[in-house]
Amino acid sequence: MHELAIAQSVVEAVCERAGDRRVHSVRVAVGELCAVVPDSMQFCFELVTAGTVAEGARLDIEIPAGCGRCRSCGAEFRLSDPILLCACGSADVEVRSGRELRIVSMEVS
Repeated sequence: MHELAIAQSVVEAVCERAGDRRVHSVRVAVGELCAVVPDSMQFCFELVTAGTVAEGARLDIEIPAGCGRCRSCGAEFRLSDPILLCACGSADVEVRSGRELRIVSMEVS
């Protein structure tokens, strides 16, 4: 379950940045191609925030869609899984979005 490792990394970064301030919410962007299960990440986030300044914080997960561009024919298309194959048959595909994994914002007091 890589969601646990991701949640731990997010909480460590948020707590480091927050210092002694209470964290109320965290917004993350986790691309569709990262194969993260939002419910699992939510569960893991609640586990790893226990005893930290982020305990009880809300986790908001944005899931940017996977998009790619074929270098052979120039077509742009949606990628719903990590198999990078254009309708023209080419596997020479540039991933434009969907692999994001970042903390977008956090609310503290």
